[in-house]
Amino acid sequence: MFGFKRKSQTPRELVEQLDRYIIGQARAKRAVSIAIRNRWRRQQLPDDLKGEVAPKNILMIGSTGVGKTEIARRLAKLTDAPFIKVEATKYTEVGYYGRDVESMVRELVENSISLIRATEKQRVETLARDRTDDKLLDLLAPRPKAYEFQPAGQDATSSTEAVAVELDSDSYERTRAKMKDMLVAGELEERQVELTIEQKPQPVMMGGIGIEQMDMDFQGMLEKIMPKNSVTRSLSVAEARKVIFDQQCDSLLDQDKINEMAIIQAEDMGIIFLDELDKVIASDGKGTDVSRQGVQRDLLPIVEGTTVQTKYGYVKTDHILFVAAGAFHKHQPSDLMPELQGRFPIRVELDDLTKKDFVQILTEPKNSLTRQYAALLKTEGVELEFTQDAVESLAEYAFQVNQTTQNIGARRLYTILEQLLEDLSFEAPDRKMGKVEINGQYVSDRLAAIADDEDLSRFIL
Repeated sequence: MFGFKRKSQTPRELVEQLDRYIIGQARAKRAVSIAIRNRWRRQQLPDDLKGEVAPKNILMIGSTGVGKTEIARRLAKLTDAPFIKVEATKYTEVGYYGRDVESMVRELVENSISLIRATEKQRVETLARDRTDDKLLDLLAPRPKAYEFQPAGQDATSSTEAVAVELDSDSYERTRAKMKDMLVAGELEERQVELTIEQKPQPVMMGGIGIEQMDMDFQGMLEKIMPKNSVTRSLSVAEARKVIFDQQCDSLLDQDKINEMAIIQAEDMGIIFLDELDKVIASDGKGTDVSRQGVQRDLLPIVEGTTVQTKYGYVKTDHILFVAAGAFHKHQPSDLMPELQGRFPIRVELDDLTKKDFVQILTEPKNSLTRQYAALLKTEGVELEFTQDAVESLAEYAFQVNQTTQNIGARRLYTILEQLLEDLSFEAPDRKMGKVEINGQYVSDRLAAIADDEDLSRFIL
């Protein structure tokens, strides 16, 4: 059975990996790392006990932009587990127009299939590439008719015909060997070939109440009964190689086995990140959204453990890990249904970002914004360099604006850096600037007036 790519990682190792991308929030990192390790521990238990160990779902509470989503997303990549992020606000109570909560489980299975398929594709990659080269050679150097249709083991009608066939076969093999050497050397990448491609039927979009699953089943039925539509296209060898490689992989993969393994993987290792959970708490009697409380009721059996029907089979949600998050500005977690509260036993409150955090965010992560902007402008011949006082000044402005206007956490850095580098980004293609140093004075000249004007900063920063 497929498992975690790094199943032996300890909570400490997972936290160290998360620290490379996310600043602060140590408590949240510890909580999710322990939850992931517990899933690995469960796999080591005897079968009679394994089914009794339920996942410890997590509720993360914190303002926007403090790292809730990023923690879950990075953790899924580190563990190579099926993972989806969904917004609680896009679901409606059964009976209302919109998506039902069971669709999140179906999305998780689709994600799991993609992971399993990618793993299986790597396993057959060598054989698929060999078959791809053979197919390309057939297109580049078709077999001669006399050679192709000579019945196996049957003597030619005359010695002259037998010699002709033998000469044709020898000539063809020499030509094919030469073409293969050229193909391997990459000398034929631009040559055009005619390739027949099977086009998949376009999905039929249907809308309505409660017919999402019927829509998928109906689509699958149409794919089986509708005639296959093939089209012949002229492609370069480089383009044809990609198409043929995918075709050969499809022919080598056992889709039924992939679907079966994907369901097991989703049930045992799946992670569903449920964002904006606080938004499905109904307002005090105002009736702004009559289905909000209903969404909580529909979520309860999914989180508690139920069986969901998908077009690939039935999926049990008993051991899927749910990580919920919300800002909870207007409401408290205690405003959720008591039964739903009980299904999220681990609660972690994330801290608001300080100036020190902003400095670290700008400099320490592998994918820090300063590195991203430097790499982008380097494509225009601009060597962008941020001095330490510039970084501290940017952090101070981000913290200041978050305090005086709406606190949007680390996302404030995006708006500030865009405003800071707008002129430079605009002029870079026309002027070869070479090395450009961004210092504290440069930051102050471009941001001070806007940041000091609270009304202006509300709209620009």
